[in-house]
Amino acid sequence: MKLALENIQKSFGEKRVLKGVSLTAEGGKAFGLLGRNGAGKTTSIRILMGVFPADSGQILLDGKPLDNSQIGFGYLPEERGLYPKKKIIDQLVYFAELKGMCKADAVKGVDKWLERLGMTEYRNKRLDVLSKGNQQKIQLITALVHNPQIVILDEPFSGLDPVNAMLLKEVVREQIAKGKIVLFSSHQMSYIEEFCDSIAILHDGTVALRGDLYDIKRQYKRDKLVVRSAEIDKLISAFAAQATKRSDNELLIQLSSPDEKQEIMKQLTAQFDIDEIKVFEPSLNDIFVEYAGNEGQGGSRS
Repeated sequence: MKLALENIQKSFGEKRVLKGVSLTAEGGKAFGLLGRNGAGKTTSIRILMGVFPADSGQILLDGKPLDNSQIGFGYLPEERGLYPKKKIIDQLVYFAELKGMCKADAVKGVDKWLERLGMTEYRNKRLDVLSKGNQQKIQLITALVHNPQIVILDEPFSGLDPVNAMLLKEVVREQIAKGKIVLFSSHQMSYIEEFCDSIAILHDGTVALRGDLYDIKRQYKRDKLVVRSAEIDKLISAFAAQATKRSDNELLIQLSSPDEKQEIMKQLTAQFDIDEIKVFEPSLNDIFVEYAGNEGQGGSRS
């Protein structure tokens, strides 16, 4: 599957929220939709899901106009939408039926997911007796139980401890492996970087940057080396003004030219006890800060 948003525009009253947003996501891969609060992420997602229409532009699935009645969406919102006083099994089955499942299949599917997420013991309990992390897992079931083709995860790891975060990672990888389109929206850049092949950064209703994350990083000048060693002080003495200490055992070495990197790497490994050496690349957080920009100004790379 290939999902494309083409020149999507949307205004609310006199406020233009989306000013020609275009992006593409493919099945079997995760796509990261990033931006500061108010950049247009939620509006883009709501238009995609048919909550309200765009003013102009189109959404295509495999080159044809998207028919929301013929495609299954699974949405994990940042703001939870379950009933705290209701029994978990009852509301999960109710939401599954709203997504088109018959009651028998809904019960079977819900019980499968409760077992998968280690939540079977809470089946007949009220939602409000669960921890925030376990409530998040219940919300996830509503997004996946009907086996949607497009999965949208908005801050999916919020409130999860490391063990449950690892479980959710496994579930996300399973969805990607099934060929589904998985869209992430998050401010936790480490998760986006871990899962997403491609990203789009929205700023003030426009796409400030989009593309393959690996290719984006490769576009930055590769003229720095990150070196981990127990001999940091010796390295600082040897490279003087070129060296910047990042931690007790990590150093950043500025090269005169990217062409020097192979020669300097050989020199380092020959003369010092090196634990790790690699070309420095900006983190996704670095890229986000650069392109998301400050309020009222866009980002651009010099």
